[in-house]
Amino acid sequence: MTQTIGSRQLDDSQAAEYAREGFVIARGFFDAAEIDLLGRAAKEDRELDAHAFGRADGEGGTVRLSLWNHPGDGIYGMFARCERIVRSAEQLLGGEVYHYHSKMIMKDARVGGAWAWHQDYGYWYQNGVLAPLLTSVSIAVDRATRENGCLQVIARSHELGRIEHELSGEQAGADMERVNVALERLPLVHCEMEPGDAIFFHANLLHRSDMNRSAEPRWSMICCYNAARNDPYKESHHPRYTPLDVVPDTRIREVGVRRFADSGADVAWLADEKDRSARILKKTT
Repeated sequence: MTQTIGSRQLDDSQAAEYAREGFVIARGFFDAAEIDLLGRAAKEDRELDAHAFGRADGEGGTVRLSLWNHPGDGIYGMFARCERIVRSAEQLLGGEVYHYHSKMIMKDARVGGAWAWHQDYGYWYQNGVLAPLLTSVSIAVDRATRENGCLQVIARSHELGRIEHELSGEQAGADMERVNVALERLPLVHCEMEPGDAIFFHANLLHRSDMNRSAEPRWSMICCYNAARNDPYKESHHPRYTPLDVVPDTRIREVGVRRFADSGADVAWLADEKDRSARILKKTT
């Protein structure tokens, strides 16, 4: 269930795998230099750290994450806006997409909490999103293994439709009666990944992750896209259709290198007062 593609967008066989399985792992989707720039920026970014908040997992752990709606012009924005990832999302969703939100998941060594079984559409359905025409792209900043809590998915579970969700700790989790039956009938896949690998997954795919009990961190950046034709019918804390300014892939290195050369970053876009999602979610933690 994986493909090696190098630094280019998904091909037709990968799009077919995504449609069949509900996900596809693109090995080496970002090269070593690109992912090094992202990792260095994220782990040295005091603003990103200050912007982060926690979600109790109901198992005694807490997941730290930083979330933003609009991609901006910095290194994170270049990843979310680059042609490679946007054109792949458009291929999977069958037309124009816009940036729904991005987040950095910060699973630090021995303390990074678990995520309960859930579907992303289980959350987004409440935001006035009429159809599950959304996709998420999780980019491995660190190596992801079973030991440090890699993503787990139930293959083909996107075919089950939207499942009811309820709170598990401070997270919304899918109805476990249905999840357990799905686990009996469908394959469970541990998505182990190297830095620079990316997994594209359907909004109705059931997924979770374990607590990081290892000595190694597992950070990942997740970019979420909604089909433009699936514009939410009401306002919520995530944006309605906003045209996405797509940039060439080369902008990742250009902006990343300049960031370190300038010893700073444009973080104004990350401020809570400019991001309704961050403001609302922080208040609930």
